[in-house]
Amino acid sequence: MSSAAVEPVSARQACQGFRQCAELRLCGGALFWLASDPGRGTTSLWQSDADGVRRLNTGSSVRSGINGYGGGAFAVLPGWICWVSDDQRLWSLELATGAQRLLVDAPGLAWGGLVPDVHRQRWLAVCEDAGRQTLMAIDRAGRTRVLHTGLDFYSAPAISADGSQIAWVSWQLPDMPWARSRLWRAAVDVDGALAGVESPAAPAPGSVQQPQFVRSQLYVLSDHRGWWQPWQIVRGQGGWRWQAMGAAAADHANAPWQLAECHRCPLPGGGWASVCYRQGIGELWLERKGEAIRLASDCTDFRSLVADNHALYCIARRPDRLDAILRIRPSSDDITTVFGGEPALGSSPVVLPESIVVPPGPGEHWPLQGFLYPAINGGDRPPLILVAHGGPTSAAYASFNPHCQFWCQRGFSVVEVNYTGSTGFGRAFRQALSGQWGQADVQDMMRMADYLGQQGRIDRGRVFIQGRSSGGYTALMAAMQPRARLRGLASLFGVTDPWRLSMATHRFESGYLDWLLGPGGENGEAWQNRTPALRAERIGCPALFFQGGQDRVVVPEQTRSMVSGIRQAGGQADLVWFANEGHGFRALESQVRVLETLEHFYGSLID
Repeated sequence: MSSAAVEPVSARQACQGFRQCAELRLCGGALFWLASDPGRGTTSLWQSDADGVRRLNTGSSVRSGINGYGGGAFAVLPGWICWVSDDQRLWSLELATGAQRLLVDAPGLAWGGLVPDVHRQRWLAVCEDAGRQTLMAIDRAGRTRVLHTGLDFYSAPAISADGSQIAWVSWQLPDMPWARSRLWRAAVDVDGALAGVESPAAPAPGSVQQPQFVRSQLYVLSDHRGWWQPWQIVRGQGGWRWQAMGAAAADHANAPWQLAECHRCPLPGGGWASVCYRQGIGELWLERKGEAIRLASDCTDFRSLVADNHALYCIARRPDRLDAILRIRPSSDDITTVFGGEPALGSSPVVLPESIVVPPGPGEHWPLQGFLYPAINGGDRPPLILVAHGGPTSAAYASFNPHCQFWCQRGFSVVEVNYTGSTGFGRAFRQALSGQWGQADVQDMMRMADYLGQQGRIDRGRVFIQGRSSGGYTALMAAMQPRARLRGLASLFGVTDPWRLSMATHRFESGYLDWLLGPGGENGEAWQNRTPALRAERIGCPALFFQGGQDRVVVPEQTRSMVSGIRQAGGQADLVWFANEGHGFRALESQVRVLETLEHFYGSLID
């Protein structure tokens, strides 16, 4: 890609320009949502109603700490909001007066998955105490009540419109919620307690998520047939029956790392609005009377679907604009932006991602997909930055990414790869990473680089690789391969010692490493061979590490040891230290320093 001279965005502009929205909710004709403030490193609560759009004064950042990844950080009753502050205290806000009240101040607890129970003027939530979880109710006076306990993990509580039924999802160790989970339902008696708790078993093992009631009927997304698709749960004479809703063979949700997402919602006039993912692109569909109509096709991802008698609302993402809250009237094709949606880089050009699909070769079961951001003024064969997403069962999406724009404007192409295990490509593709982490993902990263080189899109001799957390592990493992031909690697708080990580990680992921690497632990052959810290001498290119001093996931000593091992073997390794950061850098100055340091690092190795 070439154009006239471009004044590139600075590292500070790139880091400040990444506002995202989350958790759209609807109550009494008003919309509520969360929006990040990259400049301050905080998340705020916003409202839109007949009086306009405004930020609510919560006095602190709104953030759930449940499972370490959060989700469901607030819920709305008519006139009242309950939210979780970043120190995990529960607060309420009276909308009419702006008065705030501390509801629950219990050190050591984490809260998430908040939903309103309108009939009893209370909120339901998942409460975590030292990793142990319970399903709780909290009234407006701050009184708490245990509704259900005894399961390892809870998520997605949903209550019927008349308040008589409740459903939720659970999973047990060592599983993760996208590997195997169960649906539960119960009646809610006049005192607000649960009765008749039962679990309608799916026809085959799988993962369920996002239960909801529509006129007392229970619906859920399940992947027991290979894709997260919608099912109606019907009670018959022989027990519960799972009735397919005839959806497309595609994932209608992504991996539930966070609580309280909604990719499908009923429309008051009948029918459904639904998101489905095809080759990394999120599509929004209106399903009504046997017909399916695609909506807002210029957008590439959708989250938090809600609807009232007037319209469908959602968070929409595009590759060239900031997150938007959309109001969609399907009957008239009228789409209005309620909030956001402004041009991402002002007057600067935005490089649009191109979906790259690598055909399967001999012995390969699936095509490989990724998003290529072509360099501006990078020549016919520009250098390439391979980006391994985190998770590793997350995914790369075609939504706006200012970091990719930063590199494209400096003559680098960037490709984000949806390697084996990524979400959005069906259960079999996701589960194929089991026991293969550090191999299948690495092979896919190299497969994408080789393909782009063969197609003449990049200079295969000038390829860099980078990743965060688990993506950093993939980058390190790739650099250990003799045929990788990497010019350099960057690891941002990347995993270097899976065994030590498994010993220190929180309960939510305590069985995850066994699933990723297979049984055997520290002495297992796969663990030994796929531990970068034990094979530092095999890192075949200069390496740059970024580490937070407060990181409790990848502890600082792991990264220090890795850097020392590479140096002792005669390799080049540098460490950039952030004393007050944890696992994921939140301060703007830290993020700016990362980009500026990477620019110097890659620039020094490009020729």
